Amino acid sequence: MIRKIIKIDEEACIGCGACASACHEGAIEMVDGKAKLMREDYCDGLGDCLPACPVDAISFEEREAPAYDEAAVMAAKAKKEEQSLPCGCPGTQSKEIRRERCESMDAPVAASQLSQWPVQIKLVPVNAPYFNGADLLIAADCTAYAYGDFHNRFIRNRITLVGCPKLDEVDYAAKLTEIIRGNDIKSVTVVRMEVPCCGGIENAVKRALQASGKMIPWSVVIISTDGRIIN
Repeated sequence: MIRKIIKIDEEACIGCGACASACHEGAIEMVDGKAKLMREDYCDGLGDCLPACPVDAISFEEREAPAYDEAAVMAAKAKKEEQSLPCGCPGTQSKEIRRERCESMDAPVAASQLSQWPVQIKLVPVNAPYFNGADLLIAADCTAYAYGDFHNRFIRNRITLVGCPKLDEVDYAAKLTEIIRGNDIKSVTVVRMEVPCCGGIENAVKRALQASGKMIPWSVVIISTDGRIIN
């Protein structure tokens, strides 16, 4: 049948995951860092995802598509609610990670590599002296719990800022812009989780770098929920 359905411009998509969170029907998923319409029969054509996209990468089109299957959507929602916490974020899906248990308490304790305090983006002063000449680490706070060697792999020799774009009701981009613009930052490393909502911290850093007017090397590392580096 010919009907109205969404169209995603994958070239324009920045992978923030906001559209996937806004799609109540679960038609959109994040695949390889890009939003994709995975189930055309789940898309009701109402477009709740459109205003959620910060870069206008989603639009409507009329084309041949399967009819909207409300029964299938409701069944999928019910199944998802059985596995998720009440907030409904894809990143809260229940998942057990089984590992070998270490019975010994005598294993050597790794030394902390943290070189400054505070570390929360909301709390750190924008003109702290340790920012000058710094290699900056901006990390979603769950990453340090998921990745076992986080201190040695990421915190060592960097100034560390952490936050959660889902739980902090602030836009990090404004403060990060001040930090980058007002200090001699040498590089920026972003470490985020694979879950869609974590794309917000990557997006904030990207906007801050653009707004600062500086050309600074930056990179993004994505951590899986079972503790692997996946990019």
